[in-house]
Amino acid sequence: MHNIKGSGRFESEAWLLKQLTMAFFPSSLLFIFIFLILIFVSSLSSAKTQRFARSISPSSLGLDKPQKLSHLHFFFHDVVGGTNRTAVRVAAAPTTDHSPTGFGAVVMMDDPLTEQAEAASRAVGRAQGIYASASRTELGFLMALNFAFTEGKFNGSTLAVLGRNAVESAVREMPVVGGTGVFRFATGYAQARTHSLGALEAVVEYNVLNQKWKHVTGITVWCLLNKGVWIFVFCGMCCNNCE
Repeated sequence: MHNIKGSGRFESEAWLLKQLTMAFFPSSLLFIFIFLILIFVSSLSSAKTQRFARSISPSSLGLDKPQKLSHLHFFFHDVVGGTNRTAVRVAAAPTTDHSPTGFGAVVMMDDPLTEQAEAASRAVGRAQGIYASASRTELGFLMALNFAFTEGKFNGSTLAVLGRNAVESAVREMPVVGGTGVFRFATGYAQARTHSLGALEAVVEYNVLNQKWKHVTGITVWCLLNKGVWIFVFCGMCCNNCE
């Protein structure tokens, strides 16, 4: 008998609560109220997932794999005059023409990279960017360029170089600061050596060593520019597809 009374009291209280809810929140308003609460909760969840920055695991990008070394070797041609010039001065200071080092001159280049030292040999890419005379006392350039490759599995990939090029030195070392395609996450350095230097054209030798995350690769190419270069590069996860 006690259980029956308790059950009846519970049903009575539930009925009373229902009546009060319906009195203050008609069915249409109750639906709208619940709908707005769901939208608010959903917006909070979205705000938590769409953050400006977040930490990720290196393994999700393949950066936990062992690195291996590969080698690129090429020459590039820097032609500053004639009908087929590949480098053009685009800016200068008022005093540039009176400076023994051409201080203040800025040159835009699109120099061909070739497999051999001869300009007619097979093309493997372009050296695109700028070099600027940045020293008043010696022939020293600020180099900011991309090696844009067009040959084989490197087609569409680039290496970025940013550094100081003391042209009169036998060997010039410049850092590799990044890359795209198979050279994502690339780091390292380049050593340049002048192969030949004429009135209108300079030929530079480059050697590139790549450190990849999985497969070691190598290529021998030549390009014509102004100095010879050894480049040691440590590449990231996209090199996993290189064989």
